[in-house]
Amino acid sequence: MAKPEEHAVVLFDGVCTFCNRSVQFVIQRDRGGYFRFASQQSGAGSALLAAFPEAAGTDSIVLIEQGRAYTESTAVLRIARRLDGLWKAAYLAIVIPRPVRDLVYRSFARRRYRWFGKESSCMMPTPDIRERFLGMD
Repeated sequence: MAKPEEHAVVLFDGVCTFCNRSVQFVIQRDRGGYFRFASQQSGAGSALLAAFPEAAGTDSIVLIEQGRAYTESTAVLRIARRLDGLWKAAYLAIVIPRPVRDLVYRSFARRRYRWFGKESSCMMPTPDIRERFLGMD
């Protein structure tokens, strides 16, 4: 397990089915426990969003890492580079200009509910991963 000061936080849309599955995907490929998670709808998630004005208005994914907030495609790529296995290679897409990456990201994000559905409530983590979710103590 990573030291507390070495954690990054992923803020996700807790009612988005795709987002919930993505969190599970990251957990399975982050054996070192680098990432912590909070839904944007939770108290912890709302407080973090308020602390980072640059993340205002983001309703899909935010990565808080080393005191900075990353959104959209940059957040996804920075998460990928920390995952186990070949997923790190996805970070190479960072060379694509951000406006182009974010255009693709936003297009997908706008359709995520239509394609994958919406949950009636935020996911509840199982006991074995509960410690990785903020505000669940």
